[in-house]
Amino acid sequence: MLLTTARTRIEILNPEESHLLLNFYQQNREHLAPWEPIRASEYYTKEYWHNAVAGNQTHFEQSIGFHFVALTAERDQVIGVANFTNVARGAFQACFLGYCISKPFEGQGYMTEILEATIDYLFTEQKLHRIMANYIPDNKGSERVLEKLGFEREGYAKRYLKIAGQWQDHILMSKINPLVE
Repeated sequence: MLLTTARTRIEILNPEESHLLLNFYQQNREHLAPWEPIRASEYYTKEYWHNAVAGNQTHFEQSIGFHFVALTAERDQVIGVANFTNVARGAFQACFLGYCISKPFEGQGYMTEILEATIDYLFTEQKLHRIMANYIPDNKGSERVLEKLGFEREGYAKRYLKIAGQWQDHILMSKINPLVE
Protein backbone atom coordinates (compact mmCIF):
# COMPACT_ATOMS: atom_id res chain seq x y z
CA MET A 1 0.00 0.00 0.00
CA LEU A 2 1.48 3.32 -1.07
CA LEU A 3 -0.05 6.78 -1.16
CA THR A 4 2.01 9.73 -2.30
CA THR A 5 1.72 13.44 -1.74
CA ALA A 6 3.90 16.28 -2.98
CA ARG A 7 6.35 15.77 -0.10
CA THR A 8 5.65 12.35 1.43
CA ARG A 9 5.32 8.61 0.90
CA ILE A 10 2.51 7.17 3.01
CA GLU A 11 2.64 3.46 3.73
CA ILE A 12 1.51 0.63 5.96
CA LEU A 13 4.86 -0.57 7.32
CA ASN A 14 6.05 -4.16 7.50
CA PRO A 15 7.35 -5.48 10.85
CA GLU A 16 10.92 -5.43 9.44
CA GLU A 17 10.56 -1.64 9.17
CA SER A 18 9.33 -1.12 12.73
CA HIS A 19 12.62 0.59 13.65
CA LEU A 20 11.32 3.65 11.76
CA LEU A 21 8.43 4.05 14.23
CA LEU A 22 10.64 3.22 17.20
CA ASN A 23 12.99 6.04 16.17
CA PHE A 24 10.07 8.41 15.56
CA TYR A 25 8.56 7.87 19.01
CA GLN A 26 11.93 7.92 20.80
CA GLN A 27 12.94 11.17 19.10
CA ASN A 28 9.54 12.82 19.70
CA ARG A 29 8.92 11.57 23.23
CA GLU A 30 8.92 15.03 24.85
CA HIS A 31 7.24 16.70 21.89
CA LEU A 32 4.25 14.31 21.96
CA ALA A 33 4.00 13.89 25.76
CA PRO A 34 1.40 16.67 26.34
CA TRP A 35 -0.99 15.07 23.81
CA GLU A 36 -0.66 11.35 24.56
CA PRO A 37 -1.26 8.94 27.44
CA ILE A 38 1.68 8.31 29.73
CA ARG A 39 3.63 5.51 28.07
CA ALA A 40 5.25 2.56 29.81
CA SER A 41 8.96 2.09 29.14
CA GLU A 42 8.16 -0.93 26.92
CA TYR A 43 6.54 1.47 24.43
CA TYR A 44 10.00 2.67 23.46
CA THR A 45 11.45 -0.77 22.70
CA LYS A 46 12.21 -2.62 19.48
CA GLU A 47 10.04 -5.58 20.54
CA TYR A 48 7.01 -3.39 21.24
CA TRP A 49 7.15 -1.72 17.81
CA HIS A 50 7.83 -4.95 15.95
CA ASN A 51 4.67 -6.45 17.49
CA ALA A 52 2.65 -3.25 17.01
CA VAL A 53 3.57 -2.98 13.33
CA ALA A 54 2.73 -6.67 12.80
CA GLY A 55 -0.68 -6.00 14.37
CA ASN A 56 -1.13 -2.89 12.25
CA GLN A 57 -0.46 -4.91 9.11
CA THR A 58 -3.08 -7.47 10.19
CA HIS A 59 -5.60 -4.68 10.84
CA PHE A 60 -4.97 -3.36 7.32
CA GLU A 61 -5.40 -6.79 5.75
CA GLN A 62 -8.71 -7.21 7.61
CA SER A 63 -9.82 -3.60 6.87
CA ILE A 64 -10.42 -2.94 10.57
CA GLY A 65 -7.65 -0.40 11.13
CA PHE A 66 -5.39 1.73 8.96
CA HIS A 67 -2.10 2.78 10.55
CA PHE A 68 -0.47 5.03 7.98
CA VAL A 69 3.13 6.16 8.29
CA ALA A 70 4.26 9.20 6.29
CA LEU A 71 7.91 9.01 5.30
CA THR A 72 10.41 11.25 3.59
CA ALA A 73 11.12 10.44 -0.06
CA GLU A 74 14.29 8.62 1.03
CA ARG A 75 12.20 6.46 3.44
CA ASP A 76 14.70 7.17 6.21
CA GLN A 77 12.59 9.33 8.49
CA VAL A 78 8.99 9.31 9.71
CA ILE A 79 7.30 12.67 9.19
CA GLY A 80 4.08 11.72 10.93
CA VAL A 81 1.47 9.05 11.49
CA ALA A 82 -2.26 8.88 10.86
CA ASN A 83 -4.16 6.08 12.56
CA PHE A 84 -7.74 5.28 11.58
CA THR A 85 -8.91 2.85 14.26
CA ASN A 86 -11.99 1.12 15.60
CA VAL A 87 -13.37 0.80 12.09
CA ALA A 88 -17.04 -0.10 12.33
CA ARG A 89 -18.80 -1.46 9.28
CA GLY A 90 -22.48 -2.24 8.75
CA ALA A 91 -24.85 0.67 9.28
CA PHE A 92 -22.13 2.87 10.84
CA GLN A 93 -19.19 2.79 8.35
CA ALA A 94 -17.05 4.96 10.61
CA CYS A 95 -13.74 5.15 12.44
CA PHE A 96 -11.66 7.28 14.79
CA LEU A 97 -8.66 9.28 13.64
CA GLY A 98 -5.54 9.90 15.68
CA TYR A 99 -2.40 11.54 14.34
CA CYS A 100 0.91 13.12 15.26
CA ILE A 101 3.80 14.84 13.55
CA SER A 102 7.53 14.86 14.16
CA LYS A 103 8.74 18.09 15.74
CA PRO A 104 11.03 19.11 12.81
CA PHE A 105 8.04 18.92 10.41
CA GLU A 106 5.51 20.73 12.60
CA GLY A 107 3.87 23.93 11.34
CA GLN A 108 4.72 23.35 7.67
CA GLY A 109 1.43 21.87 6.42
CA TYR A 110 2.64 18.27 6.43
CA MET A 111 -0.13 16.94 8.67
CA THR A 112 -2.82 18.50 6.51
CA GLU A 113 -1.16 17.02 3.41
CA ILE A 114 -0.91 13.56 5.00
CA LEU A 115 -4.48 13.60 6.25
CA GLU A 116 -5.91 14.80 2.94
CA ALA A 117 -4.39 11.75 1.22
CA THR A 118 -5.34 9.22 3.88
CA ILE A 119 -8.89 10.54 4.34
CA ASP A 120 -9.36 10.41 0.58
CA TYR A 121 -8.29 6.75 0.65
CA LEU A 122 -10.70 5.93 3.49
CA PHE A 123 -13.59 7.69 1.76
CA THR A 124 -12.99 6.52 -1.83
CA GLU A 125 -11.42 3.07 -1.40
CA GLN A 126 -12.89 1.94 1.92
CA LYS A 127 -16.22 3.74 1.44
CA LEU A 128 -16.37 4.95 5.04
CA HIS A 129 -19.15 7.39 5.82
CA ARG A 130 -17.77 9.16 8.89
CA ILE A 131 -14.36 9.87 10.39
CA MET A 132 -14.30 11.12 13.97
CA ALA A 133 -11.41 13.03 15.55
CA ASN A 134 -11.13 14.59 18.98
CA TYR A 135 -8.65 17.09 20.37
CA ILE A 136 -7.78 18.76 23.65
CA PRO A 137 -9.06 22.38 23.58
CA ASP A 138 -5.52 23.74 24.14
CA ASN A 139 -4.21 21.91 21.06
CA LYS A 140 -4.61 24.77 18.59
CA GLY A 141 -2.51 22.98 15.96
CA SER A 142 -4.94 20.06 15.84
CA GLU A 143 -7.87 22.44 15.81
CA ARG A 144 -6.47 24.26 12.74
CA VAL A 145 -5.68 21.02 10.89
CA LEU A 146 -9.13 19.55 11.45
CA GLU A 147 -10.89 22.78 10.46
CA LYS A 148 -8.78 23.03 7.27
CA LEU A 149 -9.81 19.48 6.40
CA GLY A 150 -13.52 20.26 6.80
CA PHE A 151 -14.17 18.52 10.11
CA GLU A 152 -17.13 19.94 11.99
CA ARG A 153 -17.57 20.31 15.72
CA GLU A 154 -20.15 17.92 17.12
CA GLY A 155 -19.68 18.23 20.83
CA TYR A 156 -17.61 18.68 23.95
CA ALA A 157 -16.71 15.73 26.15
CA LYS A 158 -15.66 16.44 29.72
CA ARG A 159 -12.79 14.35 31.11
CA TYR A 160 -12.86 12.24 27.95
CA LEU A 161 -9.37 10.69 27.85
CA LYS A 162 -6.49 10.37 30.30
CA ILE A 163 -3.74 12.29 28.54
CA ALA A 164 -0.38 13.20 30.10
CA GLY A 165 -1.64 11.71 33.38
CA GLN A 166 -4.78 13.89 33.60
CA TRP A 167 -8.37 13.36 32.51
CA GLN A 168 -8.72 15.88 29.69
CA ASP A 169 -11.76 17.48 28.10
CA HIS A 170 -11.96 17.04 24.31
CA ILE A 171 -13.67 18.75 21.41
CA LEU A 172 -15.50 16.12 19.32
CA MET A 173 -15.24 16.57 15.55
CA SER A 174 -16.24 14.58 12.49
CA LYS A 175 -16.06 14.64 8.73
CA ILE A 176 -18.76 13.06 6.62
CA ASN A 177 -17.92 11.47 3.28
CA PRO A 178 -19.53 13.65 0.58
CA LEU A 179 -19.28 10.75 -1.90
CA VAL A 180 -21.37 8.21 0.05
CA GLU A 181 -25.12 8.47 0.40
